[in-house]
Amino acid sequence: MPHINLPSEFPGIRSLFMFRPETAAPLNALVQTLLHNPHPSLTAGERELIATYVSGLNNCKYCCNIHGAIAQHQLGNNAQIVKQVLANPYTAPISQKMKSLLKIAAKVQSGGKNVTNQDIVNAGEEGATDIEIQDTVLIAAAFCMFNRYVDGLATWQPDDAELYDKMGEQRAREGYLTAPFKVNREPEDL
Repeated sequence: MPHINLPSEFPGIRSLFMFRPETAAPLNALVQTLLHNPHPSLTAGERELIATYVSGLNNCKYCCNIHGAIAQHQLGNNAQIVKQVLANPYTAPISQKMKSLLKIAAKVQSGGKNVTNQDIVNAGEEGATDIEIQDTVLIAAAFCMFNRYVDGLATWQPDDAELYDKMGEQRAREGYLTAPFKVNREPEDL
């Protein structure tokens, strides 16, 4: 049960965005820029993996599931790679560059000052550019905020994997500036 009176037909952060459209607009614009818009070198799927991984570290069920579903669709409908990254990014079938960026993201998640110069050097040696490193840190920091926003107000977070898949497919295709996915909830879900 959410801590405040939120629209019940929208899960997670979407209910918060419907509750406060004036704060939703800049937050949606930020996530659109970070995760969906064209990037010089990181794919949308790679950026979604960073958001998913950080959300998993923060135990934010909604953000981990929705961004995992978006990543899956951005990565050729590959759910397995998302599961492998969440289980252990260092053994997942991703590039060494992505592994080094996820290491930086994990350090940001635990505290920004935990990122060391050596982490940056290592990422650079794996081919990460300054913009990729900067965007990884920004995505990780932003998702710490988003995760706390979602969980701090106890938003409704469905358990239905098919629902996350449908919402994820929509966001992967349309981005973050389109109308949210509305859910018809059963009375027992309320």
